[in-house]
Amino acid sequence: MLKRPVNGRRMRILEWLRDPVAHFPPSRHGDRAEDGVPAAAVAEKLAVPRSVAEADLCLLAAVGLLRTRRIRLRTYYRCDEVRIAEIARMFEKGW
Repeated sequence: MLKRPVNGRRMRILEWLRDPVAHFPPSRHGDRAEDGVPAAAVAEKLAVPRSVAEADLCLLAAVGLLRTRRIRLRTYYRCDEVRIAEIARMFEKGW
C-alpha cells in the first residue's frame, strides 16, 4: 500500500471501519464494534463488486491496518487502532 498512491476508496474504508456502528447496519453474526464488518457490507456501501472490496480489505489487512476475524464462513474486518497510530508516528518522524 505504501508503494501505491493513496486510494480514496481505501481511505473511506478505513474511516468507516473506525466507527462501524455509525456506518454499517447490524449483521446477523458478530458485533460490528467488536468483531468488525464483512466484505459484503463494505462492497454494498461502496457500490462495487465484493471482489473489489475484498481486494482492498485484504491489502489493508496485509499492511496491518485492519484485523480479521473468521465467523462461520465470513471474514470480518475492523481497524487496528494501535497499528494505525504506530504508522502515523513513523510518518510524523519523517520516515
